[in-house]
Amino acid sequence: MKAAVVLRFRIQAVIFCCQNAAPMWGTSMSKVFARACTLAIATLVAPVLAVGIVYAQGVPSSYMPVDIKETFQAMYARFTGQKASIEAEHQRVLAERYDLGNHPSSATMTKGKPLQERVRVKLPAGVTWDQLANMSPEEIKAKGLFPKGFIAMPHPNHHEGGMVFPHQEIDEVKRQEGRDLTRFDIDYDLPDHLLPEFPPPIYLTTRPDLGDVSHGKLVTNMNYYELFNGILNPKQLEGLRLLTTPFMQQQFNRTEDRKSVLASQGVSCFDCHANGHTNGATHLAPDVRPQEFRHRIDTPTLRGVSIQRLFGSQRALKTVEDFTEFEQGGAYFDGDPVIAQKKGVNIVERHSQVNFMAEFQELLDFPPAPKLDVLGKLDPNKATAQELHGQEVFFGKGQCAVCHVAPYYTDNLTHDLHAERFFSPQMVNGAMAIGDGPIKTFPLRAIKDSPPYFHDDRLLTLDDTVEYFNLVLGTKLTSEEKHDLVAFLRTL
Repeated sequence: MKAAVVLRFRIQAVIFCCQNAAPMWGTSMSKVFARACTLAIATLVAPVLAVGIVYAQGVPSSYMPVDIKETFQAMYARFTGQKASIEAEHQRVLAERYDLGNHPSSATMTKGKPLQERVRVKLPAGVTWDQLANMSPEEIKAKGLFPKGFIAMPHPNHHEGGMVFPHQEIDEVKRQEGRDLTRFDIDYDLPDHLLPEFPPPIYLTTRPDLGDVSHGKLVTNMNYYELFNGILNPKQLEGLRLLTTPFMQQQFNRTEDRKSVLASQGVSCFDCHANGHTNGATHLAPDVRPQEFRHRIDTPTLRGVSIQRLFGSQRALKTVEDFTEFEQGGAYFDGDPVIAQKKGVNIVERHSQVNFMAEFQELLDFPPAPKLDVLGKLDPNKATAQELHGQEVFFGKGQCAVCHVAPYYTDNLTHDLHAERFFSPQMVNGAMAIGDGPIKTFPLRAIKDSPPYFHDDRLLTLDDTVEYFNLVLGTKLTSEEKHDLVAFLRTL
């Protein structure tokens, strides 16, 4: 930058000479001299511009490029050409971290899909879970023994990011609406047996007598009316219509900078929050830059929205209305309002749209938990000895209830586990793992229906989740206590 300052003074000197010497000569000589001055200035300016351009290119920007110079055909060829190698590398990372096999238990989700069991996170060679639990965070960090599956989970293509949908959602939306949620550059990364049941049931706080009001169907813009007319009031029905209506989104739009083969109608809220629950769709959190620091995000369930007071894993938005507005105007476009204007942002009106959407969301109830009493604790006459012992661990030695308070098992606060105590900052396939920061306490009611777990999908089973918190909280649970705790969590 010192060289740039020197050059600036030299340019000013040349300009001064040109301005004061030219009037002393004739017109023709003035023109010649002016050209000479112009050439001299250009010669001096070029290095300054070069320095400025290089400097600008080296500084990360908060904004995405708006004026795309590459054609859709060229981008399609480039991204599809890279797809196989990107997916192979990501699957290598997953295989290094996890056992992705199908190991069903006898326990099931609400509608009967088997729950996966076992700890899937792979241990470092030569160490056991009990040995890890008896080490200090400093020792684990110094020896590099923190399991890789406990560190931030990268997006299937972290450099590109964006919404990625499981094939069940893609297939059913295409069948019902003819709308294609397939991305040509990347496919969803986790196998079906590790995902929530599909389509998930819907229970309403206002009509518990009806049970599952979805009747086993995925609710879309094509069938919401026939399913809910006569059950909802007109405001709620309009809110549901908006929740199932597709709007433009960063990867699904009609510009050349899209990730669908054909110009897209966009995505709807319920494309991720299937039936007001979750299908496991993933994305990157929009609230930080640069790209490698953005967290992969798991789609959270909307069940129990009425009892929650914070929305977003870290954004801590205070109402579901705020969250609805934010999703449409910000998260759909990676938090970039400039690119949103280009691709077709849908500005939802607070009174006649946002409130109606929120009113429906607040009706979404947790599924029945037949072993729980009205205070959210186990009924001793219905629970097994193992489940009752797991409840004792939950409210005692396991320290779970410090944050997950009955009856809905949330304190509606955020907490920072400071997991970075256990590992050094590291890049994981495009994602920079530095620690998570404060994360919202999500409700644990019906937690069995919402795999995979944690805000970024890094914990594939409830067994993984118990093992993670046993290590990070230092609770030193026995093998029996951990198994019984999992049994209790399945009853919620």
